[in-house]
Amino acid sequence: MSAQASKPVPVETQHEDMIHDAQLDYYGKRLATCSSDKTIRVFNVVKGEAKGEPVILKGDGKVSVLSFQNDGSTDVSIFPAHGTGANAVSWAPSVVSTTPASNRAAPSSSSLSPQKRFVTAGSDNLIRIWGYDEEAKKWSEEETIRGHDDWVRDVAWAPNIGLPGMYIASASQDRTVLIHTRPSPSSPWSSTPLLPNAPSSQDPHFPDAVWRVSWSLAGNILAVSCGDGKVSLWKEGVGRGWECVSDFAS
Repeated sequence: MSAQASKPVPVETQHEDMIHDAQLDYYGKRLATCSSDKTIRVFNVVKGEAKGEPVILKGDGKVSVLSFQNDGSTDVSIFPAHGTGANAVSWAPSVVSTTPASNRAAPSSSSLSPQKRFVTAGSDNLIRIWGYDEEAKKWSEEETIRGHDDWVRDVAWAPNIGLPGMYIASASQDRTVLIHTRPSPSSPWSSTPLLPNAPSSQDPHFPDAVWRVSWSLAGNILAVSCGDGKVSLWKEGVGRGWECVSDFAS
């Protein structure tokens, strides 16, 4: 018996301008859409369809964190993030390993610590990392990462599947992609540019502005989408830095 593909289900978002992105949560129960009308709308998904009135978050350089409670209610935290506009946000893995990166043994449950963090990218050329203060019950800025010379268009926190070390990729209007790494929770962040012209040149600039970066589920492959219409795949080589393993026209 052959399986038939389900038909697309249109969603009336009521956005007043172009929709730039739409994402389902991990469980496929909520749909978030973002638009040039400066709003993010979050819908409940029931049997494959968006139902009910959406929660609407307005964009003005602030970050809004929407929490869903067990009783079905919602709680919204809004705070300034990037004065000239927040372009992208990415959640950190839900747990972080406290085992040193030099220890190759699989982490035990006792070495895994829960975390509530996310990273934002802004038109102020900055990347900011935010953490939730359980005692104060609020989000606060933990780190500011510099390195780009123009708008940061996208940012992506890599899944780590409980492994030590953290990776964040950022894409910018300045035509560069930076990989920000932190070997352990107590280590400082360091940044390394991808080199699209290696080995012939150490120039870190791509042919055009870089719009999107996205990690594989295992967190070991990075996809980079450039304004010239090409997508490249990158992997960290042992002792050799980051290498382009494939590229193709999108």
